[in-house]
Amino acid sequence: MSAEIHERQQAVCSRFNAPYFGCDFSLKVGISKNVKDGVRPLNGLRIKPEADTCGWYIWAGEEFSEAPDFFVPLHASHLSEWAPLVIPYLGLPPGWRFLVTEKYEDVWKDPQLVD
Repeated sequence: MSAEIHERQQAVCSRFNAPYFGCDFSLKVGISKNVKDGVRPLNGLRIKPEADTCGWYIWAGEEFSEAPDFFVPLHASHLSEWAPLVIPYLGLPPGWRFLVTEKYEDVWKDPQLVD
């Protein structure tokens, strides 16, 4: 990860009074296929990282699906191609969410994600 990305992630954490919790870009995220299609808004939630995942689940649009094939694994390093808009938020710790578009940003803590 570049120093610029690291600084942008730390800045997001500072703005929302969240502790910085790095994201290893060699690990995987769960991502919905429609993210690559440019659907908005982009949503993300982070749970505790396990095994080869960084804990992030990212989807596009208004609806979240419980379908077993809704999320596909993707190395975080590929997010620069799929959804560069989310990269500044990946330093948020487990228990945090975001909803963003090019003109809107909402970031909040969701304690239920870590219970």
